[in-house]
Amino acid sequence: MAKEPQKRFLLRLDESLFKRVSAAADADGRSINAYIAQVLARAAPQGNWEQRQLIGRAISGKELDVKSGLVLISGIYYRYLLESPEKPDKAANYTVIESHGNILTLKKI
Repeated sequence: MAKEPQKRFLLRLDESLFKRVSAAADADGRSINAYIAQVLARAAPQGNWEQRQLIGRAISGKELDVKSGLVLISGIYYRYLLESPEKPDKAANYTVIESHGNILTLKKI
């Protein structure tokens, strides 16, 4: 896989913040640049807002409508697919592992 092009920019930090970032980078075994890039990557996750709000959410099997194939989450109906080819278990809990538009993939937990 080709490496993604990098962008450069100037970042100004006051001396106190620079010292704290430098110490944190040392403790993490990274350069200051690599440390700041890691912090920014964690602070700006990929995916849209809806994906970030849904992934990992726990859902009771009682909430899955088997007839329609829909589940109501925060006032919005989503189609759902189960990770494994089985019928929904009303006694089980599920977690959202994937979100594509209005279709969620659920895994039994």
